[in-house]
Amino acid sequence: MDAILLAENNIAMKKYLALLLFNCLVAFAVSAQQLRTITGTVKESAGNQPVANAVVRIKNTDVMTASDTKGHFSLKVPAGTVTLEVNATNYKVVTLTVNDKQASINVTLHLLQRVVKDRSRYIMDDVMVGGEPSGSTSPPAPTVKAVSPKRNMVAAQNYEMMVSGVAANNGRVSYAPSSAEDYSPINENIFHAVTDQPLSTFSIDVDRASYSNMRRFLNNGEMPPPDAVRVEEMINYFDYGYKAPAGKDPVAIYTDMAICPWNTSHQLVRVALKSKQVDTRDLPPTNLVFLLDVSGSMDEENKLPLVKKAFRVLTEQLRPQDKVAIVVYAGAAGVVLPPTSGNDKQHILSALDELQAGGSTAGGAGIQLAYDIAAKLRKENSNTRVILATDGDFNVGISSEGALTRLIENERQKGIFLSVLGFGMGNLKDNTMELLADKGNGNYAYIDNFEEARRTFVTEFGGTLFTVAKDVKLQVEFNPNFVQAYRLVGYENRILQNEDFNNDKKDAGDMGVGHTVTALYELKPTGKKGENVNWVDPLKYQQGKIVGNQKEVLTVKLRYKDPAAEKSQLMEKVLPYDNQEIGAAPEDFRMATAVAAFGQLLRRSAFAGTATYDQVLLWAGTARGEDKEGYRAEFIQLVKKAKLLDKDEKE
Repeated sequence: MDAILLAENNIAMKKYLALLLFNCLVAFAVSAQQLRTITGTVKESAGNQPVANAVVRIKNTDVMTASDTKGHFSLKVPAGTVTLEVNATNYKVVTLTVNDKQASINVTLHLLQRVVKDRSRYIMDDVMVGGEPSGSTSPPAPTVKAVSPKRNMVAAQNYEMMVSGVAANNGRVSYAPSSAEDYSPINENIFHAVTDQPLSTFSIDVDRASYSNMRRFLNNGEMPPPDAVRVEEMINYFDYGYKAPAGKDPVAIYTDMAICPWNTSHQLVRVALKSKQVDTRDLPPTNLVFLLDVSGSMDEENKLPLVKKAFRVLTEQLRPQDKVAIVVYAGAAGVVLPPTSGNDKQHILSALDELQAGGSTAGGAGIQLAYDIAAKLRKENSNTRVILATDGDFNVGISSEGALTRLIENERQKGIFLSVLGFGMGNLKDNTMELLADKGNGNYAYIDNFEEARRTFVTEFGGTLFTVAKDVKLQVEFNPNFVQAYRLVGYENRILQNEDFNNDKKDAGDMGVGHTVTALYELKPTGKKGENVNWVDPLKYQQGKIVGNQKEVLTVKLRYKDPAAEKSQLMEKVLPYDNQEIGAAPEDFRMATAVAAFGQLLRRSAFAGTATYDQVLLWAGTARGEDKEGYRAEFIQLVKKAKLLDKDEKE
């Protein structure tokens, strides 16, 4: 009897399960029918050119996609009328309503216009230095000297040509590329679905030039160009209290997570690195070649005079076992100081004091001469480095990026590294200078004032000049049980292919003594129905879930090489799940978060979410900590300036 009842129960259960499965399939089919696809193209108003990486989303949701290199996009949306928001860096946000009869739309974006309140800043004087004109017609104007009315008239005409074709705005002139400054375009990182791209791989970056350059703009009463804002360099400008490694590896890894404050439905993960500390007295002998630009464009107070002050500070840090040579370049390159012991500081300082600006710029020839001297100085177990100081105006000699980078890469293989320091404004070739430093296994810093020079050559002397780990790469694997999609905040020009991680021939960033590196990931948690990221169509054969520890959100892998090695070492770190509020996160995490939000606001990021300048001030205000050097206090003042300037631009 029991057997009969059991059999009947089994039959009933099978019927119930079959009915339940049928109902689920019907519900799924109905749900699928309620979605429709909107396609379109995003172009800019000026020139009708396609806009890549424009984020198209249903307003106030995480349903989004991004335009491709041709400006095309495809987005799945619910049936009926929807409101879309289209956002791209350096363009005004467009909001539009799409009814259920529209399957294709075209979106036109308008460039944001930066403004210059005082046009006199761009009236240039053709300054005479050493009997030759500077050749510079780029802002800002050098120190005013007595000039004829005729020359002022010519300068004014040059200014008018610079802004011709750009509409005036209530008496203020919007500037098109305001000067000869060059910045590489940044295509902001987007969200990636973990089921499609579970790995994120990038090179670390310890440069901080973008932050001090941004500071220069704000202190001059201008908003920085969006492409001048590299968020990772802003984050890494600050000192963080990470513990130095205690084991054999020269780098320590730290991870944590919290609720993302600019989108509380998301989470924020911090991956932090700290390199080992070494007493500067124990560092190997250093051979330095100062390669200094003394061309006419450097004849401004914040250029060659500041270069002299910066390198005087560096000279004071030298030890008897260190050696220095000075090479200058203008119309031609030459040696003004042969290799000299760090013990003979007066001789080095005298050579610096006698430098004067004049002539054109033979950057390539100067670099070749500097490397020739460095090669003669280099010995085994020594640190040999060329330090280039310039406004970046390479226009004579080896001027193509290809020729310069090949030269620098070849010398890097010989153990001679290159660091680059940018000075001044108007001619700054930020893109070229960053590239040269990257290829030369060195760092790139922008020196906007004497305090920045002091920090570079005194406070962080070891980190600036001595490498403890080279070709440092990170690869993060995300667990789909916790993470539906992720985006790396910043590091756009440091992204690597996944296969590059294990390729020891692939160049990457380097860490000096005591350096810290911080990277932030914004995560969209798994489990949100109806809000899948639409970056690519679902894969047909890759739908199986990754099996792993149910508490692991992600795994961080790091590869590095010892400075003299060619084979990399591997490190790993696992991050367990945590759902803490950002206010409960460590102080350094909160500060990095505030800086990241500020960078995204400056860039007009499509992913800034609900962040405002006031919120940034609140977050940073609670994360000032000890702040011995006052950098965090200064940051708060810069945010206040940006808030005022941004408000002025919107009027």
